[in-house]
Amino acid sequence: MKIKEINLYKINMQMKHPFTTSFGTEYDRIFILVEVKNDEGLSGWGECVTSDRPLYIEEFTDASWLMLEKYLAPLVLQDDINHPEDLQDKFKIYKRNHLAKAAIDEALWDLYAKSKGVSLAKALGGEKSSVEVGISLGIEDNVDDLLTNIQKKTEDGYKRIKIKIKPGKDLEVLETVRNEYPDIPLMVDANSAYNLEDLNLFKEMDRYNLMMIEQPLTAGDLHDHAKLQREIKTPICLDESIHSYENAKQAIELGSCKIINMKVGRVGGLTEAVKIHQLCEKENIPLWCGGMLESGIGRAHNVAIASLAGFTLPGDTASSSRYWEKDVIKPEVVARNGTVTVPDSPGIGFQVNKEEILSHTVDSTKICS
Repeated sequence: MKIKEINLYKINMQMKHPFTTSFGTEYDRIFILVEVKNDEGLSGWGECVTSDRPLYIEEFTDASWLMLEKYLAPLVLQDDINHPEDLQDKFKIYKRNHLAKAAIDEALWDLYAKSKGVSLAKALGGEKSSVEVGISLGIEDNVDDLLTNIQKKTEDGYKRIKIKIKPGKDLEVLETVRNEYPDIPLMVDANSAYNLEDLNLFKEMDRYNLMMIEQPLTAGDLHDHAKLQREIKTPICLDESIHSYENAKQAIELGSCKIINMKVGRVGGLTEAVKIHQLCEKENIPLWCGGMLESGIGRAHNVAIASLAGFTLPGDTASSSRYWEKDVIKPEVVARNGTVTVPDSPGIGFQVNKEEILSHTVDSTKICS
């Protein structure tokens, strides 16, 4: 592939409903879409799943914009690329910046699949025609509002419910939810809000028959997560602690977790995601695809990676309508009875709505070879 042009679009999309985690509340998403074009005019699309502030990890939208424009895009334009996997060698000169790297990686995978006339899922080695999905529910001031949301989402058929927790919004919330819904597949996500001094709290959570506790302790602290996992029965799932194949390998060897949440952006792209998938299959570690409040472009990439056989647990790829009044792809991603169909048309399998993208664009730039 000879890449002739890379277009960056800074997007501001207002969410249908505010989304609250231990980091704070998001009312809109300010992120970047990346379009790569080859010398035949064919386009591939990726999404840089940043926020406007460095809350989830150290990256944020303005920093990733600079990284993409000044450093990563020029590398892609220098030489022909035989395969998207070639990016790993090109990009290793620059440390981390995984969300920015992933956006170009995704776009090149989409372009590669289109150029081969196959779906992105097939190009990655996917086997499933549909993927199971759950729903992620933010922290509510009023637990009755959370119960109402859970009722609606279980009626919609989502395969599991994830609720966000933070200190002061944890055991009492869990008690109320379990009293009302004793049998639903339920998990909690702490987004690194706790430490080992909260051990007794996590032992209490063993009473609630949870699928997993996601990222309870500090991001990157594999040692303390291993200590915690030895003390509790509920499986720990790592999210913010896993940025690479090496992180995943170390976490498994240390016993830091029993489940891994795969986020394509967090690990630097689809190429690294496939490597981690292979590792988890080998080590019998259940895997699922997490979400970053993506637009339809990022959502489409999540569906594709989740089609691989090792993704055995429901992911966070809910319907587009859960987050947006109107998405930037046609048709929108739709979960029916807790499953999303994996497209079989070339590339991501959805038509990018350029008019809708431009209506949300607050900045753009074109980088040419």
